[in-house]
Amino acid sequence: MTGFDAIAGTSRGGTLYGIGVGPGDIRYLTLRAAALVRDVDVIAFFAKRGLQGNARGIVDPLIEPHRHELRLEYPVTDEIPAEHSTYQKLISRFYAESAERLSEPLRQGKSVGLLAEGDPFFYGSFMHIWRRLDATVPIEVVPGVTGMSGCWTRANAPITWGDDILSVLPGTLGEAQLTRRLTETDAAVIMKVGKNLAKVRRAVTAAGLLARAIYVERGAMPGEQIMPLSECPDSSGPYFSMVLIPGQGRRL
Repeated sequence: MTGFDAIAGTSRGGTLYGIGVGPGDIRYLTLRAAALVRDVDVIAFFAKRGLQGNARGIVDPLIEPHRHELRLEYPVTDEIPAEHSTYQKLISRFYAESAERLSEPLRQGKSVGLLAEGDPFFYGSFMHIWRRLDATVPIEVVPGVTGMSGCWTRANAPITWGDDILSVLPGTLGEAQLTRRLTETDAAVIMKVGKNLAKVRRAVTAAGLLARAIYVERGAMPGEQIMPLSECPDSSGPYFSMVLIPGQGRRL
């Protein structure tokens, strides 16, 4: 593939593309991602029941009418805890069925672009499809700007300095484990905050980091809110929310 082909977005039939669409602002798409969104035969995307799907919404200006689209609708999202056996059974079956649905146009020689919020290989649903199909079909993963990168940039908060160690923590961890992990690192990004916001704030406070913690809600998306975590009045937030704790390492 030449550099021109990468920019032009020429897709290959029978190939699955995991397309990272970035944190929310369409201007953060890579040239390769934007070109493939326009070029692939089938646009596939995950969505919550009754909603458009965030990844699909990001690229909406690039989608012309009458494109072939494949909507993959989650049977459950946050209604059941992720550690619950019912959730795991339903989601595992969903990913298996989704992989089969994606395989159909691939077997017909069509190119398929599966949209992924942020980066496809970072806490993404795409990875569960990749795991099932990587040995059987050609796959190209197109990296994207991660949600956390978009958020710390929008918050104007350099996240690591000098030799700072950055920890990325899911807010679904237990409170004691969150607190311990926070005390052992220099800088942190706490993802999957949502309904865990109150617990996350307690853990940040217990770790002595509340003074430099930043709450970002829907960063780089419409409805963006950025504020010190100490001033966040809510006990829960939307799915697209995270807490940033910038490092304080070497500054020259």
